[in-house]
Amino acid sequence: MSMIDHHFTERRRRHDRRSDAASRKLNAVDWIAMLLLIAGGLNWGLIGLMQIDLIGTLFGEMSIAARLVYLTIGVSGLYAIYTCMRLSGSSDYATN
Repeated sequence: MSMIDHHFTERRRRHDRRSDAASRKLNAVDWIAMLLLIAGGLNWGLIGLMQIDLIGTLFGEMSIAARLVYLTIGVSGLYAIYTCMRLSGSSDYATN
């Protein structure tokens, strides 16, 4: 009898893992945020290594376009915090 209960419990646990893995997939917004964070990280690396502000060079020093790019990179960083919490299963803190 306990063998049947154990089999049912194990099967149920496997199903929970699959549904949990499905909720951990990255969507389009996650990928866009990741690309923006990579661009921001590379920009800061260039600033630190060679004093070249690539975003400022491409869009103009502190122009409206450059400031919008910096703003979207900052928002992507905040979104990445949320994504990390979601992927780690700690979304209880984000919703409460």
